[in-house]
Amino acid sequence: MASHGIPRSSVTTEVNTEQSQKEVQAYRELESSVHEKIAARKYTHDTLEQVSELLKKNPEYYTIWNYRRLIRQHEFAQATSPSGQPEADQIIPIIKSDLEFLFPLLRSFPKCYWIWNYRLWILNEGKRLLPRQLARQFWEGELALLSKMLNADSRNFHGWGYRTFVIEALEDLADGGEPSMTQAQIDYTTKMIKTNLSNFSAWHYRTKAIQKLLIEKNASDEERREVLEQELELSHNALIDPYDQSLWFYHQNLMCVFDPSLADRTLAPGLSSSERLKYVQDEKELINEMLEDYTDCKWIYQALVDCNLIAAKIEGTMSAENRAEVLEWLKSLNELDPLRKGHWKDIENQVT
Repeated sequence: MASHGIPRSSVTTEVNTEQSQKEVQAYRELESSVHEKIAARKYTHDTLEQVSELLKKNPEYYTIWNYRRLIRQHEFAQATSPSGQPEADQIIPIIKSDLEFLFPLLRSFPKCYWIWNYRLWILNEGKRLLPRQLARQFWEGELALLSKMLNADSRNFHGWGYRTFVIEALEDLADGGEPSMTQAQIDYTTKMIKTNLSNFSAWHYRTKAIQKLLIEKNASDEERREVLEQELELSHNALIDPYDQSLWFYHQNLMCVFDPSLADRTLAPGLSSSERLKYVQDEKELINEMLEDYTDCKWIYQALVDCNLIAAKIEGTMSAENRAEVLEWLKSLNELDPLRKGHWKDIENQVT
């Protein structure tokens, strides 16, 4: 159907193009105005409003986030008593205002680094300028907010990384008599893993939290061995889907405990060579059983290769039987993952 001799699609396209041009022009004018005002050091409410509008349109514009910092730093400098001390009743509304501004942006752009970065900065300003207890209230609210956000998107790596900073800030702002939050961190990763076994971030931060807890407790070799066995059991129970890469990454991390070249930096560095070898043999047996039902899963073959390579490091040599196994598994890996054939060739050269 036509309209006055012009196809309707053409009319729509022209209208859309004209609208887009107007939006681009308005954006450029707003951008130019912000640059001019910051250059003139006009750190006013009007400038802040324009900065906010620009960031809503383009939250990846890191220069504008820096402009927002300049404005807030100016406001913080003005919020002082005659003696030069920060005035909490003037600083708190500024921080609250920024947190409220940022929240809808985070919901719309949960993986935008610059939003998380600025949010961390404004909270750290509160930590710097406010009494300990007042600053802590902001960070406690942040932890609660993060829990809600990670419930909605449990694998948001920005959120997980940011959560670590929040925990560190809360521990730093503690009165001194409060227990470490590390065990709570581990419990949280357990909860999130049970919700979604494929949560790579949860597995990753679990590793860090366990290492931290063992150091805090000054754990004995026996205590460390118990934790190792608990984590191995957890990984075994999680491997109900052997095609899930995140689970194998965690298992691979645990296998580093048995590698003599890496053991000192792991959660159980005090194991003897015979103990390491026994663990590796047990893991190999368990993984081999999985192979019976999942012959097309490359992660199983890769884990088996790793078992034999680690065993060779422990014993100082690789038996002919283990070498033959590795070469056979490498054939399967070349078929299942040809893009990494160079890596498989390197391993083949290593064992022959």
